[in-house]
Amino acid sequence: MKSVICLGNALVDIITQLETDNTLNELNLPKGSMQLVDKDMHNSIKTITSKLETKKQTGGSAANTANGLANLGIKSGYIGMVGKDEFGEFYINDMIQNSIEPRFFHSHTTPTGCALALISKDGERTFATYLGAAIEMNEGLLSPDIFKGYDYFHIEGYLISNQPLVAKAISTAKSLGIKTSIDLASYNVVEENLCFLKEVCKDVDIIFANEEEAKSFTNSEAEKALDIISEYAEISVVKIGKKGSLIKSNNEKYIIKEVERKLVDTTGAGDMYAAGFIAGLCNNYSLEKCGKMGSILAGNVIEVYGAKMDENRWERIKEEISNIEFK
Repeated sequence: MKSVICLGNALVDIITQLETDNTLNELNLPKGSMQLVDKDMHNSIKTITSKLETKKQTGGSAANTANGLANLGIKSGYIGMVGKDEFGEFYINDMIQNSIEPRFFHSHTTPTGCALALISKDGERTFATYLGAAIEMNEGLLSPDIFKGYDYFHIEGYLISNQPLVAKAISTAKSLGIKTSIDLASYNVVEENLCFLKEVCKDVDIIFANEEEAKSFTNSEAEKALDIISEYAEISVVKIGKKGSLIKSNNEKYIIKEVERKLVDTTGAGDMYAAGFIAGLCNNYSLEKCGKMGSILAGNVIEVYGAKMDENRWERIKEEISNIEFK
């Protein structure tokens, strides 16, 4: 079975359930977006939301994907940077406990990054992210050795603003013959880095995008966007929410219908879709089954708060995957 190493911003998620979206307006945070904030703004938001229900867990898009892969029995690793602090220790220990090989760097001056995940009543999540130590991850730290032993490399689009890092990571993986996938991460990140993103995507094998991200990337609606994205990568995937997902490879298209789920929180849905899909590739499954696996993981994670699921749910997920039927 093939293996996957992921690279992303190592962030501890503080998941907060909002009482109303007025809080987002007060903080000037566009609903559904990911906004980078400085330490002062980060602390201000924590103060404003301090009386709301919260919980803490390891996060970051690619880390969530690594977690999903590991829970499906795929050998997984993760490259990231944390601070020499309590959150950093929490992060690395959580990786080890979840059977993910930690290939970490440490900042001795900057605290571990933190993402405030603000969850609206309709399940939509808005991120206010303080990158902290994660922003110190740089291309000079990457060497071929850090990727060796893995067949797939998955990188999160939230890193795109660090263009030298992303370019070095993708080129290094490619030079080693490692298949590379990227998740476009957030529509505003795509818009802000469009020219670079289009250039770097020429060297990846798999591109994941949701409807908004795909539109930002192509200026087209889902089906047309899928066609345009497929000109860049061997496999292109556009996730269309409750309607499912679209997959294209070698002029073959697949429509994966979503099973109806109870929406609690969309945090991690795209990350888990990528985990299910890539796990299918690692098992040499058909693209149709890969897409259905992605949908099963995404559908389950939206039924819980945050991007982590307990052991009982993972057992149900594995049973769902074993019962996948084809036309």
